Parts: sequence; C-alpha cells; structure tokens
Amino acid sequence: MNIFINISGVYDEESWFPEGSRIINLRHLEGCCCYCDPEAEAALREAIAPYPACGLHWIDTGDYHYLSKLWMEKIDEPFVLALFDNHPDDQPGAFGNLLSCGSWVQAARESLPMMKADYLNTGTIPGDLPVYLSIDLDVMPGQFARTDWDQGEMSPNSLLAAIDEIARGHRILGADICGGITSSKGALAEDFAVNSRTRELLNSYFSYLTKTR
Repeated sequence: MNIFINISGVYDEESWFPEGSRIINLRHLEGCCCYCDPEAEAALREAIAPYPACGLHWIDTGDYHYLSKLWMEKIDEPFVLALFDNHPDDQPGAFGNLLSCGSWVQAARESLPMMKADYLNTGTIPGDLPVYLSIDLDVMPGQFARTDWDQGEMSPNSLLAAIDEIARGHRILGADICGGITSSKGALAEDFAVNSRTRELLNSYFSYLTKTR
C-alpha cells in the first residue's frame, strides 16, 4: 500500500501519485516543518492512526523525516532500523524535546523499546530481527535526486542492492521514503522530473519486493 503524507505540496508539484495511493492531505498543518511542536505531533499521530507500519510510506521532503519515528511507534515486536540517508539524523534536539528532522533517530533510540539497533547506509545487518527501512533521497547524488540538503554519492543501484541484501536475511516490516524540493525552495521543472523518475524506480522496486518476499 502506498500512503502519502502531503504537507509541503511537493507531490502535487511533481504530479506524482501512483494509482490507488492513499493520500493524507495535511497542507494546512502548522508547526511541523523541520521541527514538530506538540500540537502538530499529536495531529500527525491522529492522521496516521488508521494505517499500519507495513507498506510504503511517502513522507514528504527531508524536512519531515521525523515522521519515520511515528510510523515505527506502531511496531509491536523487536526490530532494527535500516536508514539510508546522507545524514545520521541522531543529533541532540536543538529545542529541548521537540521532535525534528535532525534528531528523530536519537529520539527513537531513547523512546522506542522495540527498536534494538539502527544502521546507516549498509545492507549488512547482523542478527535476524525484522527491519524497518527509511530512505532519504539525499543519500543519492544530484543526477538521481534533487533536494535542498547536501547530498551523498549512493547510486540507485547501490541502494537497491543494499536493500536486497537486507531482504535476503530479514523480514521487512515496512518502509518510508522522504526527500525532494518544492518550488518555494527553488525547485524547477527539471528537479521535479528527476525526482519523479527516481520515485517511480523505488515504487516499482518495492512493489516487486512485496510480491516476491
């Protein structure tokens, strides 16, 4: 199941919603860009309450990567996080306990007892616990993804090879994907086209993975 959390409007600008997607429209929500205040956090939890952690969740741009933590809160068995991101997102919160795009991994370590470990940009996951996958498009260079954060050098082929390696040894509980850039932050038609192509590739891959595992 494809579930889209549409806050910034990036998916509207890219004109990219696969057929049959569930769209959670939160364009009106305030207090949630990069840092998520308690009122917005409560509203986000309420919005995703009807949906399980399994499936593929598209969670807007990297400014909202903290939504991964809210999805992982739904997992009721021991698991590990496999994060593919050009940033570890595990910095101490700059504003106390406010959930943020830069601190959500650290927040998950501290508050999710079912999350036993987390791994960054690797397909080598020890043990046999199930895995939740989280991907930020900024792990890839500009030829494959356009974001407003500094970007890494992992190609789509390397990313999918790493996920294949994980899937061979672990049950995949669910996955989310964030990243992109809006016109308000300078995106042009070419940027939307590049991101849409990569989203289509990832969507096709996860559809295949779901059918074969």
